[in-house]
Amino acid sequence: MEKARILYISQHIVPFLPATQMSSVSRNLPQAVHEKGREIRVFTPRFGKINERRHQLHEVIRLSGMNLMIDETDHPLVIKVASIPTARMQVYFIDNDEYFKRKAVLRDGSNKLFPDNDERAIFFARGVLETVKKLGWAPDIIHCNGWMTSVVPLYLKQQFSKDPYFAESKVISSIYSEGFEGSLNRRMSEKLVQDGIQSDSVSTIENPSFDNLNALAIQHSDGLIIGSEDLNEETLSAIENSSVPVLKYHGEEGYVTDINNFYDTILEGKAEAVS
Repeated sequence: MEKARILYISQHIVPFLPATQMSSVSRNLPQAVHEKGREIRVFTPRFGKINERRHQLHEVIRLSGMNLMIDETDHPLVIKVASIPTARMQVYFIDNDEYFKRKAVLRDGSNKLFPDNDERAIFFARGVLETVKKLGWAPDIIHCNGWMTSVVPLYLKQQFSKDPYFAESKVISSIYSEGFEGSLNRRMSEKLVQDGIQSDSVSTIENPSFDNLNALAIQHSDGLIIGSEDLNEETLSAIENSSVPVLKYHGEEGYVTDINNFYDTILEGKAEAVS
């Protein structure tokens, strides 16, 4: 198990965006797991708020150039990369001018959610998986962090299940309380169906609220990690009633060993919850 390949897909990562529990875990966990002998790749959106000059982002030409169709419109996929010098760790960024050039993350100047956040999440998920294929790198574990990654398990189980790079991959979702009020675009499920996802698989997000997006990830993951201490009762119940291994809340320190061991639990196909 020591040479297992771990793909990290994270909504926010320190130091590119401000520190939260999710962004800090997304920064520190991959480095620590790599130091334990795993191979890693790390992906995040290239939000316009990220300072490209300060963090020395540059485009990876050989990985860019693909178009992804969302809601019957082509959107160019641009891949950028930067290093975290203190960690000897590279981070890949999913970019597109229409979705990510704006100098904000998820909300506009009036603090309203961007109306295309649903498409941004879909573009991010598909962009990561298509780029990993271009890298020629087959992950054993795909670890998702943040609600923007909630459609990744669904794509893996339906669109990419027979792809040789993902056929043996197991997907883990860390479920956090870092979310949003209200709902994303109500056509999100329709857009996923247009992309080949089965309609009965997206009934959970006919109303794409934060809780329902978490529920979608829970339904299609092979393992679950309780990432926040203050998850609501509905989400906790959905996690506890799932039929996959669950790693209970790990706190904000000392979680690396528990999560690293949890990867082995998933790879070995054990079904019990992990305390």
